[in-house]
Order: sequence, then C-alpha cells, then structure tokens
Amino acid sequence: MKYLVRDRIFGIGDDYWIEDEHGRHVFLVDGKALRLRETFELKDLQRRVLIVIRKKMLSLRDAMTIERDDRPLATVRRKRLSLLRHHYRVEMVDGTELDVSGKILDREFAVEYDGELLADISRRWLTLRDTYAVNVVREDADPPLLIAIAVCVIRLAERERGDG
Repeated sequence: MKYLVRDRIFGIGDDYWIEDEHGRHVFLVDGKALRLRETFELKDLQRRVLIVIRKKMLSLRDAMTIERDDRPLATVRRKRLSLLRHHYRVEMVDGTELDVSGKILDREFAVEYDGELLADISRRWLTLRDTYAVNVVREDADPPLLIAIAVCVIRLAERERGDG
C-alpha cells in the first residue's frame, strides 16, 4: 500500500491528510503549534492519536523519538561509523533495530529489518512535486510507524544539511 505524504510535514500548526494511493484520507497529520520542540501527531480517521513524533531535546547526537500510547516506541538517529552519509538506525524499545539508507534528501530510500525490505520511500511514482510516497511492502508491517520513520529521517537529514 502506498501512502502519499506532503514534503514539508513540520509546518507550524499545519494539519493535513495523508492519502492512500486511491486518494482516500487515511491519516491526519496534526502539527502542534507553540511547542518548545518539534512535535506532530499522526491520527486515524476518527482523530485518535496513533503516533507522536518529537525532536529529542537532550541528546549528544541529533535524534527524534516516536511514541505510541504515551510511551516511547523508537528512537531515530544517524548511524555511527557509517560510510554512507545517509544511513540511519531506528532503535525500537524492544531491542529490534531497523536500518534506513538511500538518498534521504532526494526522497529515495528504504526501511529494512534484518535485510528484508519493509518500506520503500520514493518520489519516482508521483507527479506532485512536494509529495513523496511511502510504499509499505509487507502486509504485516505497521504503516503509521513506517510513515513516522520516513518523516524522522528526512527531518534529521535536513537539519544535518542546515535546512532547519
């Protein structure tokens, strides 16, 4: 299933819908205005919070946290000692690690677990300039989590480059 995500997701107070490949609303992005740190919530059609993304405040390396049900779910940060500039690690609270690599700033990258593709993030399928697709490959994967991971690595890469 492909989900279409607007490129500038961290607009102050911006709310907008993530759509599926058929143009149906699937998730609502609720950008939280007037917060000390970047925060956004991913909500379902009934506006229940599924995922919260926050910039980690006190961290030696730039990181973002993903929460579910008011509990930490994962931390996303650039992988240490990687030869690839855009190689990120997602550390789940259960000890599982996901790898994210590719051309993050070009919106052409993959999320993998133990060498198996979970999601492919790309603009190549789209004609909309400010949108990218999160193509969830596995049926048993968690789409809100994979969308959140994509948003986090893009934001971290942009900050590293000096875009925010």
